[in-house]
Parts: sequence; structure tokens; C-alpha cells
Amino acid sequence: MSILVNKDSKIIVQGFTGTEGTFHAGQMIEYGSNVVGGVTPGKGGQSHLDKPVFNTVEQAVKETGANVSIIFVPPAFAADAIMEAADGGIGVIVCITEGIPTNDMVKVKEYLTDKDSRLIGPNCPGIITADEAKIGIMPGFVFKKGRVGIVSKSGTLTYEAADQVVKAGLGVSTAIGIGGDPIIGTTTKEAVEMFMNDPETDAIVMIGEIGGDMEAKAARWVKDNNRKPVIGFIAGQTAPKGRKMGHAGAIVGGDDDTAQAKMKIMAECGISVASSPAEIGKKVAEALAK
Repeated sequence: MSILVNKDSKIIVQGFTGTEGTFHAGQMIEYGSNVVGGVTPGKGGQSHLDKPVFNTVEQAVKETGANVSIIFVPPAFAADAIMEAADGGIGVIVCITEGIPTNDMVKVKEYLTDKDSRLIGPNCPGIITADEAKIGIMPGFVFKKGRVGIVSKSGTLTYEAADQVVKAGLGVSTAIGIGGDPIIGTTTKEAVEMFMNDPETDAIVMIGEIGGDMEAKAARWVKDNNRKPVIGFIAGQTAPKGRKMGHAGAIVGGDDDTAQAKMKIMAECGISVASSPAEIGKKVAEALAK
């Protein structure tokens, strides 16, 4: 089992024929992901990467049975693309696009409240279930099959955590890059909860960063519901107050937003906290050996 995506997922690519969509769709297909087509308005009926192109998500779903979509469209059109995917019946929507206006994401968040769709992102690397399906831009070779789930705000740290886990002689069930924007579709807590309920995930790596309260909420949920070891890491430990560090959501606004405060909360909630990414694999191995 895995969470959200697996070898049976039927994937379409929105923005399929663009430069980014073409490159990453090709990488996904090469990895073995079940890409069944793509969407580019005005190019319906064509073939691209030996896959059919449709004008709308609704047409693509009707013809292919797609249940997962990955979005590579410019920021100005990304919100509409997300909402179109939800309207088309897509269950898992992965939005890679960065730079989407916050007001647009406020509308998207509200729009999705009564839809049977889960959004991952935006501004994220996507999801990968190792050796089954890559829906995103991550380097697939880093991820080896195993039983450790990873949830991260940072794309680069997702890859680093996976590499550390593999070097420790373990592997990854599913890794989710949830994105670092102020408004995202799936929170750290929601991802941790899915991993906690997955029978084929034995341990969870939770990577956060300065800014916001998602890690604290997830940690408190773990304290009350923990059935598996959770290993945490917070990026931005040397960030000065008030300084944004890369992600739009990574800004320290108060004492509880700092890396040190989040690490303290995680430790108090029974999470094993790594002080650097290099410790993640070791911490996971130690937790599973207990």
C-alpha cells in the first residue's frame, strides 16, 4: 500500500505541451508512472510524448479514467487549472507552479472545501511512491522502496531525507512535498495522519521550517495519536527574526515561529528531533530498532 498515489494511478498533465510539462512528463513516464494523457487548451486531438492531448480535464477524465493530475501552468492560470481539475473529478491534484498570487489560493482553498479532491502544493516538488509512481519533479533515483514516509515543506530537503534514509539501509513508502507557500492544499498534520494510518509505513519523517504553526499542530496531533516513531527536522535554525527564507510561508513572525520553538514543541510531543539533515537516517534507524 501507499498513500495518495501508486502504480495504478492514472495521471494527466495540465500544461502538457509546454516546456516544463513536456520535460517532467517525460521524466515521469521514464520512471514508470502511468501517465495516460495531458491537457492543453486548443491542442485537443493531438498526440504528445505518444500520449493523447485533450482540451479540458473533463474530456481527459472521460476518455482515460484519470484520477490524478499534475499542473505545470503559469502562475496567472494555475488557480483556474486547480479548480478545473476538481470540477473534472480528479481525486489527487498536484500543483508544481510557484508564484501563484495568495488571493488566488484563498479562492482555491474555499472552492475545494466541498469537492472530493485533495490538493498537494502549490510550489512543491510533488509526490512519489518509490518504484511505483512519480508525480512531480523530484530525482526519482534517490528514492528506494521501503517503509518510511516523508512529509516536507522543502523540495531539496525531501530529497536529502530520502537519501539519508536509503543510506541507513532503509527505504521510502511515499514522500510528499507539501510546499512552502502561506496557503497550501495539504498540511503537515494531514500528511502525517495519512502516514500514521498507512499499514505499510513504519516510521514518519516530518520536515518543517520557520514560519507558521503547521509543525506545532502536527506535533500535538502526534502526541495524542502516536502509533509509530516520528522523526522531525526544522530548517532555518539560524534565521534572524522577521527574515523570509526562500519560501513565501517561511517568515518568523513571533517567538513560536522560530526553529528552536518548533523543535522544542516536537520534542515535548515525543518526536525524535534531528539537529541537522545528516542525522535523519540515523534517527530513523535508531527509532525502528527500539
